[in-house]
Amino acid sequence: MGIRFVLMVNKQGQTRLAQYYEYLTLEERRALEGEIVRKCLARNEQQCSFVEHRNYKIVYRRYASLFFLVGVDNDENELAILEFIHLLVETMDRHFGNVCELDIMFHLEKAHFMLEEMVMNGCIVETSKANILAPIQLMDKA
Repeated sequence: MGIRFVLMVNKQGQTRLAQYYEYLTLEERRALEGEIVRKCLARNEQQCSFVEHRNYKIVYRRYASLFFLVGVDNDENELAILEFIHLLVETMDRHFGNVCELDIMFHLEKAHFMLEEMVMNGCIVETSKANILAPIQLMDKA
């Protein structure tokens, strides 16, 4: 398993989407999210997008007002995870039309569904935007 969790956080540090691929209690999740968000949001744009925290490697990227943070194993390829984050944003852009924080807040189930189509049990299983969005478009028609 490579991906341990995916977080989408706004500039104020509020979590808008959280998906975990390993068991953590709610208290552990809250503490972990708080530590990671503080650490990543405090960094400036000249610093790299990789941070080591506890036994995770955090790969993050900012798109407009949202930070996309992915916690992975230490032996995972950081550039591949950056590509995964970019694919996730592009997929959401295609569906929502320039995705923003409000799209995530008001369509949280669709955002989770896209993520579930892409990642299964911490492994990336789908990278085709058309294949990721096909089930969602079918649900929208129904």
